[in-house]
Amino acid sequence: MSRPLLAIDDLSVHYGAIRALHGISITVEDGEIVTLIGANGAGKSTTLRAVSALCRCSEGTITFDGRNLAGLRPHQVLRLGLAQVPEGRGIFPNLTVDENLDLGAFARKDAAAVASDRDRVFGLFPRLSERLSQRAGTLSGGEQQMLAIGRALLARPRLLLMDEPSLGLAPQLVQTIFKIIREINASGTTIFLVEQNAHMALQIARRAYVLEVGRVVMSGDAKELAASQEVRKAYLGIG
Repeated sequence: MSRPLLAIDDLSVHYGAIRALHGISITVEDGEIVTLIGANGAGKSTTLRAVSALCRCSEGTITFDGRNLAGLRPHQVLRLGLAQVPEGRGIFPNLTVDENLDLGAFARKDAAAVASDRDRVFGLFPRLSERLSQRAGTLSGGEQQMLAIGRALLARPRLLLMDEPSLGLAPQLVQTIFKIIREINASGTTIFLVEQNAHMALQIARRAYVLEVGRVVMSGDAKELAASQEVRKAYLGIG
């Protein structure tokens, strides 16, 4: 059996005396969409922050394509092929759309390929191409989310980490964002998705993990979890 693209093994994270993650283990295979669902405060964002080296691991290991990420800085993790779309979008409001996109490709030297990837981003998000000279802070919430995703794609990641991409968006825009997530995955990018909208996340994911108070309490095929009475009652508001 081939090794997973991402392997989180027995991971614990502390914030001071508070233990945010209690020895969780998660794998993401090349080409998959894997989702991590759970209530607020369950540790979902902490998991992604640990993968991106934005917070320190207390115990356990994180490996990407067989390489242990211990001791790496966030920019080094990015150069390995992991990019994150952070919760709250994390765009630079005083910079233009064009400048924000340029920052996504800051570590790349392949100008022709970057130009091609920009065209791909504009194919996914035509609105961005119409607003290149506009300050990012003046965009709507949906447009800012499109910009955050586009900026991450310009790093040409093998694995895209997405933290609550539907947060604060109108229902119609949520549908659009999830359709685009599917398209990004279909074009060859593996996706690890943290999402409070469990219904939508389980629809597009292949596998899923349920996190409660820093512990993985369920995992398996996304469609099977979506049909689980426990998940339907706790996270889908059904039953």
